[in-house]
Amino acid sequence: MNDYQTLLQQKAELDARIAVVMKAERAGAAAEVRALVREYQLTEQDVFPAGGAKARGSVGVPKFRDPESGATWTGRGKPPNWIVGKDREIFLIGK
Repeated sequence: MNDYQTLLQQKAELDARIAVVMKAERAGAAAEVRALVREYQLTEQDVFPAGGAKARGSVGVPKFRDPESGATWTGRGKPPNWIVGKDREIFLIGK
């Protein structure tokens, strides 16, 4: 067998061993977490607060508003058609 095939076989064997060890350690970790939750009477909110550093799905605070439609844009990503090629100052929210 050439070196490449040997290495692939070794990788497959290691991946299988890793999966077995991970499964065993994961079960122990889950049991430990459940024990801590019971001991300290933790809630889901205690462990996973909603407002963390960055909420999932958050796109940011709108910075620009179209006065005609009321549509907003954060200033990130592709600009909407209502602001393309125009002076953005007039669309700023709070100015």
